[in-house]
Amino acid sequence: MLMLCGMARAQEGGQLHGNFSTDAQYYNEDEDIGAIVPRQRLAYNAWMNLIYTSGNFEAGGRFESYEPALAGYPAGQPYAGSGIGYRYAKYKLSDLEVTAGNFFEQFGQGLVFRAYEERYLGVDNAMDGVRVRYKPFRGVYLKGIAGRQRFNFDNGQVKGVGLVRGADAELNLAELLDSAWTAAGNLVVGGSFVSKYQEDRDPLLELPENVGTWALRLHYTSAKWDLYTEYAYKINDPNGKNGFIYRPGQGLLVNATYSTKGFGASVGAHSFDNMFYQSDRASPTPFDLNINFLPPLTKQHTYNLPATLYPYATQPNGEVSAQGEVFYKWKKGTPLGGKYGTKLAINGSVAYALDTTRLGLADDTTARQGYTSRFFTPGERRYFQDVNIELRKKVSSSWELALTWLNLAYDIDIIQGKPGESVVYADILILEGLHNFTERTSLRFELQHLSTRQDQGNWATALAELTFSPHWFIAAMDQFNYVGSAALEDKGKEPLHYPIGSVGYIRGGNRFQVNYGRQRAGIFCVGGVCRQVPAANGLTLSITSTF
Repeated sequence: MLMLCGMARAQEGGQLHGNFSTDAQYYNEDEDIGAIVPRQRLAYNAWMNLIYTSGNFEAGGRFESYEPALAGYPAGQPYAGSGIGYRYAKYKLSDLEVTAGNFFEQFGQGLVFRAYEERYLGVDNAMDGVRVRYKPFRGVYLKGIAGRQRFNFDNGQVKGVGLVRGADAELNLAELLDSAWTAAGNLVVGGSFVSKYQEDRDPLLELPENVGTWALRLHYTSAKWDLYTEYAYKINDPNGKNGFIYRPGQGLLVNATYSTKGFGASVGAHSFDNMFYQSDRASPTPFDLNINFLPPLTKQHTYNLPATLYPYATQPNGEVSAQGEVFYKWKKGTPLGGKYGTKLAINGSVAYALDTTRLGLADDTTARQGYTSRFFTPGERRYFQDVNIELRKKVSSSWELALTWLNLAYDIDIIQGKPGESVVYADILILEGLHNFTERTSLRFELQHLSTRQDQGNWATALAELTFSPHWFIAAMDQFNYVGSAALEDKGKEPLHYPIGSVGYIRGGNRFQVNYGRQRAGIFCVGGVCRQVPAANGLTLSITSTF
């Protein structure tokens, strides 16, 4: 970091910018909710990025500190200590760009390669090596990567044992053919190949040291249509997540979206079969050293109860999923649109196990093939189903309301790894409102109710946020698990409140927020990747700053 600052002063015309963020928490004991209390009582996560740019040259680094890390953080292997977690140098010369050090990258939708960070999940599989991007001709984009992935953090980044190498090529036909391309839309064709290397030290099995994957994709866009499909294939990859079977994997996703003024519709489907792909075949958890990313095909809810109690995460070992969504906006001045218009959105998604037949009765060689499957054919077990309807309307110049209803079926045994637990059937009703008292003062509130006879029973949530623009906001929320089932109460479930209050201040590039109260145990998800959050009680301080 000091070197970068020195470079900034030394080179005329260069610029240095960056950001800082931290989350710190002081933990209280709270036996009623089973709160986690670390021995140090005070824990924090902190990050600071510095980026120096001068012409076509760029270099940067990130200092990280976990002394100790917040309880339940990160999703995979533990982070501890302080040090440099990310550093790189990059330059661009004509149509060539070279990066040395850490980098994030993605091929297509990520079915064979995606290096990315979701900081608040604690997912970071940044590459450490080299990346080359080259545009030899208009409409032709080439990428090449090689290196090792970040595994965890111990006073600095710790890299995984496996090597990852890959290449991607993409043709943008409208750019490539220029005036010869006469179609209304544009077609992009892409292909990728990725290989991982890990030494075979298994005394019993003969494991492939190089495991390759490839993918092909098509993406068509026009003024109203967006059509995307990608197919990926992986050679046999015995690993801890598939029981060390020698079965190849494959995945296919298809998405179509149509939109015009006031109306939109989308449909999508995908099937994944044995598509866990990690650079260490013995990775301790599903969150470590993932080379690829399998995007979810369910709505990512933002309301507290559906988002943290029963979110869905993609099942890489076998899943068939589909989703459809329609929205329509009635215009102002129509019978249903009223003075300000009305918007209706209907969404439905479902995910099933893949239809498979287990092998293994004949001999050990057959057993090592694992199973047979019928690709893109759902099995009997339904993992997840979500049907939701949202009606949003501005009812006056100062009031806006949204009413949402959700119906969920949730296989908590598979999704959250709770063997023997019953499938959760839940209905959720949410009323959201926004009232503008003045141009600078507004109140937003949410009333949520979840009813179910399974798992933890019924929940009710009330949230109010008062904003005094442009600097201050205060918020209060209570989540009440009132159970509402004699059968669950006989099993020991007791009604519990989870109150929490917040105060925030924003000025310039700085933001401060203080929370105090209870945090219930739950699931925190970003983009279909989820981690368990433990119950906690205490004071939290968050600071973000950019310069």
